[in-house]
Amino acid sequence: MPTKIKFILFFLIGLTTLHAQETIPFRLTKHNNIIVKALVNDKDSLDLMFQIAMEDASISPQRTRKADHIIFNKDEISDSNRVQLGKITWKNVRFFDNELTGHEADGKFGTGAFSGKAFKIDYDHNQFVIYDHLPDLERFQPIKLYPERDQLFIEAENIIDGKTITGRFLLQSGYSGGLLYNNQFAEDNLLDKKLKITGEKTLKNSSGKSVITKQGILPEFKIGNTTLKNVSAGFFAGDLKTQKVSYFAADLIKRFIWIFDADRKTAYIKPSRYFSDPYYKIN
Repeated sequence: MPTKIKFILFFLIGLTTLHAQETIPFRLTKHNNIIVKALVNDKDSLDLMFQIAMEDASISPQRTRKADHIIFNKDEISDSNRVQLGKITWKNVRFFDNELTGHEADGKFGTGAFSGKAFKIDYDHNQFVIYDHLPDLERFQPIKLYPERDQLFIEAENIIDGKTITGRFLLQSGYSGGLLYNNQFAEDNLLDKKLKITGEKTLKNSSGKSVITKQGILPEFKIGNTTLKNVSAGFFAGDLKTQKVSYFAADLIKRFIWIFDADRKTAYIKPSRYFSDPYYKIN
């Protein structure tokens, strides 16, 4: 191989090593959830779902695999655990017990696995990439993040009845659907009348009060300079309305490749291979 070509190859490899420190493979389920194989405390092999709306980790009461080496106290909390994800080891991990999770998962893990680092969710290659410094951001557009405790919010534009309405959305990778509006937004903007309703389900609690979930279609939704058409959107009606924040959920998150800076103040996005897929149907 000519010396010049060797130099170029070594230079490119050096750049890759400088930025991309580690990768963690994942599996994307048909319900849009990210599943990572984890080894906890060198003993328990678990399938954990990535939940971007939390920092720590948790174990589900419906898990199918044993988690005998996670020792919980009376408050159902376990500290100082070790979690191996791919080739990285996440230390001093706090687990919460008895938290429900997504399909096919024994529990959840959050963004604490990437604390102090920039990271990419690469849906094109089914992997996380963890960086010491931001990589090349060509073709990515910046999106401002609004961190609140362990959660990350974005702002986006909703086109409803020909009007543009800005809303704030929690990035929520545990909910399989697209948009889920908070109660105040749904009421203020008359979603029940202004969206095309495609489905409805009614549940009642022990007091006879009803919870009505409705699925509709939002004509246009704009994040940054990217527009999504005919987006699946849910909201609650009935006597009980407990949805306090709006979700930008897994079916929409997977339509982009995401890079988050280490401070969690900015995300960088570009369309993924799933961008034009049919929208997930909530039963």
